[in-house]
Amino acid sequence: MGNLVLKQLLLGPMDNYVYLVGDAAAKECAVVDPGWDAPAILKAIEAEGLLLRAVLLTHHHFDHANGIPDLLAKAEVPVYVHKDDAPFIKRAGSMLRAVEDGQTLKVGGRELTFLHTPGHTRGSQCLLIEGRLLTGDTLFIGCCGRVDLPDSDPRKLYGSLRKLGALPDDLLIYPGHNYSPETSARLGDEKLSNPYIAAAMRAPVERFLSGFGFS
Repeated sequence: MGNLVLKQLLLGPMDNYVYLVGDAAAKECAVVDPGWDAPAILKAIEAEGLLLRAVLLTHHHFDHANGIPDLLAKAEVPVYVHKDDAPFIKRAGSMLRAVEDGQTLKVGGRELTFLHTPGHTRGSQCLLIEGRLLTGDTLFIGCCGRVDLPDSDPRKLYGSLRKLGALPDDLLIYPGHNYSPETSARLGDEKLSNPYIAAAMRAPVERFLSGFGFS
């Protein structure tokens, strides 16, 4: 894992985390969820001595995708988003690439996997790379994403939290927003302390929905 790049940037008025992920040896990276301040993102890429090779989205909401046009103006790179959210990413034009659950992508020599985790949006996904899980707005430290938006579905979120609950405890999660004092957390700890994933793992769906006022 010595050559893995994982840089967390706190940007924008909604406390978003933008990530650089990639391969230090190959000097290549992807940007995850460039919602705000494309100049700051580009400056961080340059400071790391990297070349931008891709944009990766955990979902389509504006605060995770606003910066796409400015990034594409500097580097014509593919923009990867789950197929169910792809219709919302119109500003990527011909560079849009729709992906499916379990699909993999290499950035330099580092391989990541797209995990479909619907609920916050139909096409929400997490990104798994070498013991790290970028969870977007599916799972935060201590809480989970909203499910009261037009394309949200609390039942699907329940299934997605159970899916994440089946992953190894030693994964480190990196969320899409700064909603806690910690910037990352061990998934095993979240399974115990985060009431949403803990309930999803242990309770039937109807009890989960009623217990959090989702039904």
